[in-house]
Amino acid sequence: MILTIIGARPQFVKAAVVSNALQAIGINEEIIHTGQHYDKKMSQIFWCELKIPKPKVNLNIGSGNHGEQTAEMILELERFILNFNKKIHAVLLYGDTNSTLAGAIVAPKLHIPVIHVEAGLRSFNNKMPEEINRIITDRVSDLLFCSSEKSILQLKK
Repeated sequence: MILTIIGARPQFVKAAVVSNALQAIGINEEIIHTGQHYDKKMSQIFWCELKIPKPKVNLNIGSGNHGEQTAEMILELERFILNFNKKIHAVLLYGDTNSTLAGAIVAPKLHIPVIHVEAGLRSFNNKMPEEINRIITDRVSDLLFCSSEKSILQLKK
């Protein structure tokens, strides 16, 4: 079983495609929505229109500064995974959001392999929180899926 952690608009779009593909080949997936994007226009509408499988849980984290938001996600994700009654074979993460970073911190500490979609992307601007999220997530991931040749070359460096 794959546990997908998503919480922001771009992740919903990507997850719609991947989740439907996983379902088509018989791979069981559960989705956790962190609630990073939470209003109807930034969240609910995507679930309806893209036919994303209903999340197992919505953590309803909401807004906050980066540290506060990520810390709450880490606490809630760990609590959920420790109480989950199914064997998790991997955690699937997308992009560079706080939801991604939280999953990248929790899963390895619980000895769960991490899959990162959009691995290797870089802005080379460490003042951007998303750049830090990308670097950390790539570093702890077991499977890295790149969107370009440039991303592959970046990971080789």
